[in-house]
Amino acid sequence: MKLKTKLYIGFGFSFVLFIFSYFILMVMMNQLSQNTNVTVKNYEMLNLANTIQNELNIFSRESRGLISNPPKELIDELEMNRTEALQNVHKAIDSLEQLDKRKQSQKLIKELNRLGRTYSELEDMTDTLAKNDQDKEMLKIFWYDSRKVREEMSRIAGELQKIQKQTIDEELEKSVKTYQRTNQVIFTYVVIVFLVGLAVTAWILRSITGSLRKVTSVMKEVASDSSEQLPRVQVTTKDEIGEIASAFNSMAQTLEEHSKQEKELKNKAEERSWLSTKIAEVAQMYPGIDNLDALAQWFINKVASISGAHYGAFYIKESEGEQEKLRKLAAYTDTHSSIKESFYLGEGIVGQCALENRTISLKQVPGDYIKIESGLGSSLPSNILVIPAEFHGEVLAVIELASFNEFGRLEQTFLQEVIDNIGMNINRTLNHMKVEKLLEEFQLVNEELQSQSEELQLQQEELRAVNEQLEEQNEQSEQKTRELEEIKIMLEDKAKQLTISSQYKSEFLANMSHELRTPLNSLLILAQMLADNTENNLSPEQVEYAKTIFTSGKDLLNLIDDILDIAKVEAGKMEVLFEDVKISDIKDFVQAQFAPIAHEKKIQFNIELAAGLPETIRTDKQRVKQILKNLLSNAFKFTEHGAVSLIVENAKDKQSGLVLFAVKDTGIGISKENLDIIFEAFQQADGTISRKYGGTGLGLSISKEIAHLLGGFIEVDSVEHSGSTFTLYLPDYQETKHATASIFEKEAAAAIVGEARTEFPSPLSYSLLVNEQKETDRRQPVFKGRKILIVDDDIRNIFALTAALEQYQAEVMFAENGREGVVLLQKNPEIDLIFMDIMMPEMNGFEAIRAIREMPKFKHLPIIALTAKAMKDDRQQCIDAGASDYISKPIDLEQLFSIIQVWLYR
Repeated sequence: MKLKTKLYIGFGFSFVLFIFSYFILMVMMNQLSQNTNVTVKNYEMLNLANTIQNELNIFSRESRGLISNPPKELIDELEMNRTEALQNVHKAIDSLEQLDKRKQSQKLIKELNRLGRTYSELEDMTDTLAKNDQDKEMLKIFWYDSRKVREEMSRIAGELQKIQKQTIDEELEKSVKTYQRTNQVIFTYVVIVFLVGLAVTAWILRSITGSLRKVTSVMKEVASDSSEQLPRVQVTTKDEIGEIASAFNSMAQTLEEHSKQEKELKNKAEERSWLSTKIAEVAQMYPGIDNLDALAQWFINKVASISGAHYGAFYIKESEGEQEKLRKLAAYTDTHSSIKESFYLGEGIVGQCALENRTISLKQVPGDYIKIESGLGSSLPSNILVIPAEFHGEVLAVIELASFNEFGRLEQTFLQEVIDNIGMNINRTLNHMKVEKLLEEFQLVNEELQSQSEELQLQQEELRAVNEQLEEQNEQSEQKTRELEEIKIMLEDKAKQLTISSQYKSEFLANMSHELRTPLNSLLILAQMLADNTENNLSPEQVEYAKTIFTSGKDLLNLIDDILDIAKVEAGKMEVLFEDVKISDIKDFVQAQFAPIAHEKKIQFNIELAAGLPETIRTDKQRVKQILKNLLSNAFKFTEHGAVSLIVENAKDKQSGLVLFAVKDTGIGISKENLDIIFEAFQQADGTISRKYGGTGLGLSISKEIAHLLGGFIEVDSVEHSGSTFTLYLPDYQETKHATASIFEKEAAAAIVGEARTEFPSPLSYSLLVNEQKETDRRQPVFKGRKILIVDDDIRNIFALTAALEQYQAEVMFAENGREGVVLLQKNPEIDLIFMDIMMPEMNGFEAIRAIREMPKFKHLPIIALTAKAMKDDRQQCIDAGASDYISKPIDLEQLFSIIQVWLYR
């Protein structure tokens, strides 16, 4: 056992005794503390019992004072003291009930509570009798019933006092006994700890001194002993002294082994020195040799003599046609002319060594092998070594050595080192020889070139003059190139700035579109529902108000669309779809759109189609309608009386192939100074006109840009106070042209047609309401009982859509973001259709649709995407995300119900 362990055990045992005594002491002190707490608690309960008796006495005294006809000025004080005394009694009873949980005490306290309630009731009766001047009955109750209750309560309070006093005496006695036991335990443990400490100290000292004496004696022997074998310490203990002894024994053994290793290292160092010297001796001879024969002869002589070989041969690899062979180039002590002079690869041991690129060693040499001769005789070698010399993995030569003695490890290491270097020197020598040969050939060629050079010098002088002129022109060209590069960089920076500006503008307008369309959605839906008045609970005047709200909302929507159109035009992102358009369709559209307005304003409206017009023209139908709608809207807006006319004919004085649409009016006209600015955005003919007629001034600007996209243009002719003529010239593309519109553009065009019916308040726009009840009867079986989930972060839209759907008895649920929608769908898998808003916090519509489509059971659930952003690629993005269909805000209820019917039928 270690000294550290012994010390730990000794001190640890003492520490454990100390801790144990400490815990016993703490337990006893805790017991004393508990006894004290119980005593204090019983003192509190004793005080409460005393309080009950004292307050009862006060109450009785004050009650007697009240019934003894006291002066009037003392009545209030006596009543207040009596009331306070009774409250103190009840408080003391409640506190005593909380503190004393003993069964005997609780029984008495319950009896006190009962008597207290009885006493309160008797006091209430005496007060009532006193107020009614029934003194006789009051005195009877006070002196008989109340006194009996008071005495009983005092008796019970006295019993509680006895219980508390008895408990206090018992706890004090326990505390005294506990204190005495604590003193006895402390004295006993002090004696035990002292005795144990003495025993542990004696045990540790004995262990240490005995082992140290043994170690000291061995140390003295080491100082006087000069032999190679060091003495050992014999200690049987496993403590630190034993470890010292073991460490000394290990040190002695290590010193002995170190001495042996030192001798071995000395021998290895001598071998390494010999090897380095011989390798350096060989390496020093390479730089002065430039001939391969000399290199081979010198190398084989040097290597054979150093390695102790008695015969050696140097074979160089050469090419012979398509084959390679090894030719003997030099030899050491070679006296046999009958020995073969060359070997092909794989032939004999030399050829096999070159083929396999590995060293071959023979230790049992046959009798017919070469004999090594001297003046005294000849004999067979006992060991033959064949080594390949390579450079970058290619064998260039083979060295064969023979010796009477076996090649030792040192000699083989030397051979391997010098053979590795000879390959590189062979390659260097061969390259040097090739260079010398090439140098000779070059000298011959150089002489021929010198003669030609003299002729070329004359030509160079002529070219130098031409070159100087070209250099001047080149400098000028480079200067212009640098200037163009600078201009190009400036233009690229400007283009980037314009692109970023256009992107920011588009994003801003898209976000503004979303923010404006979102409240418009609920406004238009609810206004249309009020205008429909399906429950017939609105007055005609209220219906007219709702129609006005609906019409104003549509006007605001048109303004938003105009702003988006002008932004698309400026950003170059407005596309057109060329198709065959019937002129008669355009006429019907204009007639249906503006005849009600003419009727309402009592203005004559004429449409004239000239003779010779083609039946169809190839253009973008919806864009043409948009231009004509803007031009005719302005004509009707600024014409108070007279007529508005649309004339369609072939252009005469313009270039051929143009069809013109002329919009004439007899309105206020435009002054000459304002004709140049009316096609600019947010401009009108006169600032004062905008105040009277309203409008943003975007219509003509958009119309002009769309006309350019269609390959045409717009001209204007006007006389102030006499009217104006706006003429749209369009080319008739009869062949398929550039653009193809996206699905979004087609849907947007269809939406324009749908919106055209409600753009202006007229008898025709509201005639559709006649069949509303029939439509409701037709849709109700489709919608009834169907569960529809609305996911939208705008509660106004949720309210409006819910109101619209519930009128057809559909069951509507809603969630305010995509994550809540997914959770609600999982809880209600029987949902038949989902309306999914796109721009929502936490999880947007795209993410929610993808999450739903990842669930196999909802893979084919109809999901209709809703968005107020209404930008170019919105529909395709929704479809790509997994939506079944798409509808933009503000939502047209007819379009909404039609889409729902289609998907619910599916």
